[in-house]
Formats: sequence, C-alpha cells, structure tokens
Amino acid sequence: MWDFIQKGEEEFFKLFSKFKKRDFSGNEGQAIENSGYQLAITLIAKFGSLIFTIVMARMLMPELFGLYSLALGTIVLFTGFSDFGIGAALVTFVSKSLGKKNPQKAKAYFSKLIKLKFIIVLFATIVLLSLAYFVAKFYYHKPIFYALLVGGLYLPLSSFLGFFEGIFRATNRFKYILIKEILYQFLRFGLIPISIFFLLKTNISQESLIASIILILSLCFSTSLLFLLIFSRKKVNFIKLKKQSLSPKDKSGLRKFILPLILTVLSGAFFGYIDMVMLGHFVTSEFVGYYSAAFSLIASAATILSFSFGALLPIFSRLRKKQVNLGFKRVLIINFVFSFIAALVTFFLAKYVVLVAYGISYLPSISLLKAFAIFLLFGSTISLYEMYFTSQEKTKVLAILVVISTLINISLNFVFINYGLRFGMFEAIFGACIATLISRALYLIGLIILKKIIKT
Repeated sequence: MWDFIQKGEEEFFKLFSKFKKRDFSGNEGQAIENSGYQLAITLIAKFGSLIFTIVMARMLMPELFGLYSLALGTIVLFTGFSDFGIGAALVTFVSKSLGKKNPQKAKAYFSKLIKLKFIIVLFATIVLLSLAYFVAKFYYHKPIFYALLVGGLYLPLSSFLGFFEGIFRATNRFKYILIKEILYQFLRFGLIPISIFFLLKTNISQESLIASIILILSLCFSTSLLFLLIFSRKKVNFIKLKKQSLSPKDKSGLRKFILPLILTVLSGAFFGYIDMVMLGHFVTSEFVGYYSAAFSLIASAATILSFSFGALLPIFSRLRKKQVNLGFKRVLIINFVFSFIAALVTFFLAKYVVLVAYGISYLPSISLLKAFAIFLLFGSTISLYEMYFTSQEKTKVLAILVVISTLINISLNFVFINYGLRFGMFEAIFGACIATLISRALYLIGLIILKKIIKT
C-alpha cells in the first residue's frame, strides 16, 4: 500500500513540474493542458452546483427541496435517454479523424451524429411530456406535474448543450467550455435565488414554484447553448466544410460503437437515478430532501476527483494500446491517493459539513453522508474505467456490465427500501444508500475483472 502511495506522489510531482514549466508538448503535454482546463471547468461547475444546491436547500427547506430534487432528477433521467452514446461517439470519432488529419471525415461524423441527436431528443421529449401526469400524480403522488411539463424545454436545451460541448472536447478547445460554464453559473446564481425569494413571498403553490425554478434553469441553458453555437461556427473549422457522407464501412463502425451504448445509457440512467425514483414513490418529499442533500455533496466531490478523465478521452482515443495502458496506470495511482484521503476526511467531518452547508434542519443527512463517504473510494475510479473502455471502443463490455449492475441495483434498492420502511422512512432512505454503495462496488469489481480478461 505504501509503495502504491509513493508512486502516486512521484507521478503527481512529475506532472506538476511539467505544468509549472508550461511544457505542453506531445500527448502528455496536451493531456496536462486539457486537464488544466478540465480542472477549472469541473471546479467551477461542481463547486458552483454544490453552492447552488446548498442555497436551494436552505431557501426551500427539506420538503420543497425534496420536490425540486425529485422533479429535476426525473427530468435528468429522461435527458440521459436522449444521448444513447452519441456524445461519446462524437468525441471519439471526431477526435480520431482530426488526429489523422482528416477534417472531411470529422465533418461527416458530425453531420451524421447531429441528425441522430435531433431524432432521439425529440423522441425523449415526447415520452417525458406524455408520461408527466402519470409519473407525478399516480407514481410519485407529489405536486411536480408542471415541473415535468417544463422539462419538455429543459431536456432538449440541456441535451444539445452537452452535444456541442463534445465538439469542443474533440478538438481540444476546452477554453470555450470553461467560458460557457462561467456564463451558466453567473446566470443561474443571478436569476434563481432572487426569483425564489420573491416567489416565496407570494401565495404561489408548491407545484408552480418548482416549475418556475426549472423554467429559469432552462433559460440559463438556452443562453449557454447560444454561446457555444456561435463560437463553434467561428473556431471549429471542420464544421464549415461542405457536407460529407460516411462510407458504408465508417457507418458500420459507428453503429457497432453506438448500439451497445444504447443499452449502456439506458441502464446507466437508471443506475444513476433509480434510488431517487424509487424513494420518490415510497417516502415523503422531506426524506427525499435529506437523501438528495447528502448525495449531492458526495457526487460533487467524486466528480471533482475525476476532473481529468473528460480531458483524457480525446487523448486516449488517439494513442496506441501500450501508451494508453501506461497512462491509465499513472492516472489510477494518483486517483487512488486522492480518493482515499477524501473518503477519510468526509467520514470524520460529516457532521460539521452538513451543519455548515445545510443547517440544523438537515441533521438526518449526517449519517447518510458518513455512509456515502465510501463512495469516494471507487466513484472516480469507475469514471476512469468507463472513460478507458469508451476510448478503446470497448462499448460492448460496458453495455453488458452496466445492464447487469443496473438489475442488481434495482433489486437491492427495492429490497432495502422496503425492509427499511418496516422501521421508518429514515431507515428506508438509509437502505437506498446501502443499496447504491453495494451495486457501485460490484460494478467497479466487474470493470476491473473484465479489463484483465480482455487485456485491452
């Protein structure tokens, strides 16, 4: 263990030295530069989201915050269905084409993928709007119907924003994603807290209040998307090329990459939100608020720990197998060291973190946060393995494993939540916490074993 940590320290200082000298030459230099931008993007996005969540939790209090989390989580679940691996395909294939000095093929991949994106987003939006009443009134039994309707605007804006971010990632232009993120955070913090402050002084219903928040979030997305659209035309040269078509061989390769990811995305969407969706049916919105408050802290921390992985995908896509494996091992060592430290700090300081962040109204979240601290040990490592398999076009591996893990996750949540309800609602949300941890741990073990078996 000590040797493992020492290697992590050596790798960290080696990378820090290159960054200090601004030596961004070669693939390693490009990865460092990308990671620098990705770190800034992630810090702004996740710290911004974390602070925003804290502000929302304090302003809305547990019951309204639970309704807001449940509505937003449901919309994001449907948003996940609007991707189907298209984002990963865009970064992987466009990056490879540009790496081979073939912008015409990059344009062809872009044209094909944006058509697919439009069709899938339209379908996901129609399904969300069609199911909104049933989900809100008959499944959740909670006043979030209007919010889900507004999700019909939130979903396409959020989905296409992610798609155009992929273009800038594929071309290693992370600076514009950083500017977009700053703009989005500025708009969100400038508009939503003020709106809630005034709305809470009126006689607005809970349902209308949550819908208003989702609507303003959608408007923030629209401004950010407009920014990326403008600069994609100015800075991404291959988009300006004449429309190109893919060869039958290229189309076949794209299908083989995307089709397994459809199952991966569908299962992954459930994998990430099934706990919230199931809790929304079994417990009151107040307890959903406690669970969401604790998980938001951990999710933000895990994402910050895995900041560099998004920047590594376009780099790994262009490297040979031997180089990829060497880079993977280096990042894995560094990741383990930081994850271990973060988990210890979170566990021992959980009480103070919750009290400072959310206040005394969220005391039940302390035990949940302590349990979720374990998630930091493997959460960012999961992201690293997923990025690795995607960059090497091993999407079938991910598809099979995610489907199996999702089924396990759903089963464990159902059993643990129902068992916990015998004792009370807090025990039910704690059961969901344990189910999430077990299923994530099994998923990571599966990723590690499969990587060794297939020897990617």
